[in-house]
Amino acid sequence: MSLKEVLGIELPIIQAPMAGVQGSGLAIAVSNAGGLGSLPGAMLGIETLRDELSAITFQTDRPYNVNFFCHDIPEHSQKAEIIWRNALSPFYKAYSIDPDMVPVGSSRIPFNAKTAEVLEEFKPPVVSFHFGLPEEELLLQVKSFGAKVISSATTVEEALWLEEYGADVIIAQGVEAGGHRGMFLSHDLNSQMGTFALLPQIVEAVNIPVVAAGGISDANGVAAAMELGAAGVQLGTAYLLCHEALTSPMHRAALESEGARHTALTNIFTGRPARAIVNLAMKELGPIHYGIPEFPLAASAITPLRTIMEAQGSGDFSPLWAGQNVTGCKAVSAAELTYELASNL
Repeated sequence: MSLKEVLGIELPIIQAPMAGVQGSGLAIAVSNAGGLGSLPGAMLGIETLRDELSAITFQTDRPYNVNFFCHDIPEHSQKAEIIWRNALSPFYKAYSIDPDMVPVGSSRIPFNAKTAEVLEEFKPPVVSFHFGLPEEELLLQVKSFGAKVISSATTVEEALWLEEYGADVIIAQGVEAGGHRGMFLSHDLNSQMGTFALLPQIVEAVNIPVVAAGGISDANGVAAAMELGAAGVQLGTAYLLCHEALTSPMHRAALESEGARHTALTNIFTGRPARAIVNLAMKELGPIHYGIPEFPLAASAITPLRTIMEAQGSGDFSPLWAGQNVTGCKAVSAAELTYELASNL
């Protein structure tokens, strides 16, 4: 079954939801171009979410997606916090940060009943999740207003689980993808496969549409994924330089630099593996640092360093999310890029 039939979109192009570097503007532009624009809702407060959804529904009548995290909130571990702050202590001293003034914890909460109530007001055509699916009651609430549900799988086992528990479309997220790994049945990074190895295995294993994601940044890559059985392609990194993206000047400069060729999976910014351009923090601390607080609790301790360095125009302690292939990043309109990505189909 095609994505046009399932999601109602004209082009099999999904703009990946990217928290922190985009708002409704990018999603609106992609949807109006015939793809599926996505709004990252994982870090938005209730009123901001409502405002962004209002903007989308006012400026497009095309299908769009709203994305959320559905992680488990971990218990606070004093041991992990000590390990993490000890690792950061040389940097605290170098930048005169009082560790006693650095808060513990994170405000990043998973999809919940209050968020579902807001969605019910707007009835978005598509709702996607990262790290699995929400609990059954919340998932049924989302489906009750007609939304199609998408979630990411990083292994065949995760894809089978998503199909069994109600996903309508699966994102086959290859290890090349920028941002957080969607892994949820295992924390073993050795289980992670490249997009063009993972995609055909998931296509063969499930009976619902599969979308390829990870390392694809141009029309040739999109066409190649479709040849391997993908119903569509999700791209995030390719859109980071678009006019409608909110990517910071610092992040844009990093994407346009030679350093953007060197990305790595790292857990130091949030506690979960995610792909970013290698910077000072990743070189000095990891990039994988074992024993630190679980997602999203690791973020609090490194945030003061990020804040100080960003004020100086430096991304040394910032998560410069990017996939392994930045060659398709262009400072053009999101509509122009969307049409170009679908030009070989």
